[in-house]
Amino acid sequence: MWSLPPSDSVLHLLSLVAVAAQGMTAALAAGRRSMDWLGVCFLGCITALGGGTLRDLFLGHYPLAWVAHPIYLALAGGAAFLTILIARLVHRLKVAFIVLDAIGLVVFTMAGCDIAWQTNAALPIVIVSGMVTGCAGGVLRDVLCNDVPLLFRSELYATVSVATGLFYATAFGLNLNAELWTILTFILGISFRLLAVRYKWEMPKFVFTEGEER
Repeated sequence: MWSLPPSDSVLHLLSLVAVAAQGMTAALAAGRRSMDWLGVCFLGCITALGGGTLRDLFLGHYPLAWVAHPIYLALAGGAAFLTILIARLVHRLKVAFIVLDAIGLVVFTMAGCDIAWQTNAALPIVIVSGMVTGCAGGVLRDVLCNDVPLLFRSELYATVSVATGLFYATAFGLNLNAELWTILTFILGISFRLLAVRYKWEMPKFVFTEGEER
């Protein structure tokens, strides 16, 4: 009932795009903190590969993705470096940052779910693995740049990851083509995140002030 689609070529291709996209978000964030070029590339690798590394450590899934495939390091660092060269040509960096981060969030969530499924993990672990993969890299990026992580800001973020993971993990019973289902999940996740930013969709807040204790 809870089976996931097997690893497919579309997900693999989107994962490469996501690695590059997250490397670029790191470069844009690092630029706001006036980091040197090496720091930008290093942050790009941490951002693009940090979530997957934590997921693999939690699941005991070895070798780590970037150890087994060093091309991911080159792709993340190269995308970050390329962003240094073209950043001044991009006039709406904030919009680019949000879109690129949304791509990374959604695709890494699917990839994390896929890896967890391959280890025969239960559904809750599959969803959490997707969320860790999707969210942790961005959190590391923002913390290292001394920014409030997107995860803890107002618009829906982790919720988008959970919804994407659930959609990806539970609806394959419809017997759709694996590649087609990956594309549908990608479109759903990206749309959900960008609409949340556009219309400022938020989770209910818990507000507790010191005066309420009296």
